[in-house]
Amino acid sequence: MESSTKMLKEIHENPQVVAATLASERPRVQELVNELKKRRIDLIIIAARGTSYHAAIYGKYLFEYLLGIPVSFTAPSMYTLYNRPVKVDNALVIGISQSGSSQDIVEVVKEATAAGAFSVAITANPDSALSQAATATILCHAGREEAVAATKTYIAQLTALALFAVLWAERADLLETLQAIPEWIAKSLALDGRVQEILPRYRYMRGCALIGRGFNYCTALEAALKLKETCYLEAQGYSAADFLHGPIAMVDEGFPVFLIAQPGLALDSVKHVNERLRAIKAETIVLSSDPELLATAVIPIEMPGWSEDVFSPLVYTPPLQLFAARLSTLKGLNPDAPRGLNKVTVTR
Repeated sequence: MESSTKMLKEIHENPQVVAATLASERPRVQELVNELKKRRIDLIIIAARGTSYHAAIYGKYLFEYLLGIPVSFTAPSMYTLYNRPVKVDNALVIGISQSGSSQDIVEVVKEATAAGAFSVAITANPDSALSQAATATILCHAGREEAVAATKTYIAQLTALALFAVLWAERADLLETLQAIPEWIAKSLALDGRVQEILPRYRYMRGCALIGRGFNYCTALEAALKLKETCYLEAQGYSAADFLHGPIAMVDEGFPVFLIAQPGLALDSVKHVNERLRAIKAETIVLSSDPELLATAVIPIEMPGWSEDVFSPLVYTPPLQLFAARLSTLKGLNPDAPRGLNKVTVTR
C-alpha cells in the first residue's frame, strides 16, 4: 500500500531528525548543564500541552530516574485564568511547545523567569515567544512539519529531553547509546510492511486501548492521540498499572488492546495485563522483542531487539505513528489535515 501523505513522509524522517538534534544541540545543552550545576535545583516544573505534554511525561521519567530530582507538571491556568503563579524557588522551569506560540505555556515560562527561576524552552522555533521568555533554549531540529499531526517534532522533543538528562547526569555510557538511536529507529520503520499487512483487520475499528508502563507510558498516550487525530477513533492510552484500576472493565471479547512491551523493568507489569486480557479474550496487538509475550499475542509485531529501556520510546513510537497514518488513509481520511485541527494551537 503506497501513500504520498506528508505525515508518512515526515515519520520516515525521524532518524535524520534525531541525528540532527543530537549533533546540533549537544554543545548548547552542555553549556546549559554547566550553568545548572552551579545552582541548587531541587525541583523541575514542566509546562506543556497535547503532544508536547506526552514528551513532558517522558522528561519526568528521565529526570527522576537519572537525576533523582522530582518533576511536577504545572497548571497553566494558575497563570492565565486565576493569576496565582506558583513558587519556583530552587526550581528549573521547562516549557515545551513545538511552535513556541502557545500563550499559556509562554506565560508560565515568562513569569518563572521574572521570579528568578532558571527556565528552558524546548521548541523548534528559536524566534518564538517561548524562546524569548526563557533563560535558555534547546532547539528541535525537525525542519518544517507540514502535516497537522505532530510526528517528527515529537521525536525531536524526546531527543532533546534525552540529551538534556543524560548530559546533566554525566552518563557517558548512555550518551554513547543515544548516538545509535537513528539506526534503531530506521529498523523500527522497516516494520512498515508488517503494519500494512495487519491494517485491513482494523479498518472498521471504532475504539481501542494502548498500554505501556514506565518510560513507554508516554508512547501509549501519544499513539492514542495520533489515532484520535487522524482516524477519529475512541483510542485511550494507559499505564499498565492504572489500567487495572478500573479501565480494564471496558474490555470484552475481541476488543483491540495494543501492548507496548519493551524488555526491561516494566515488562512483567505489561505481561500481567496481557494475562488478564487473554482471560477476557481481548484482541491483543503486541509490540515487543520478547519471544514469550509475542507467542501469546493475537497480532504480534516483533520489534528490533533494542535493549536500553531509557530510550525505548524513540524506537517504539514510529511504528505506531505509521499505523495511525496508514489506517487514516485506508479509511479514506486525510491524515495531513484532520478535521477541526490547525497546525498551531494557541490556548490561554
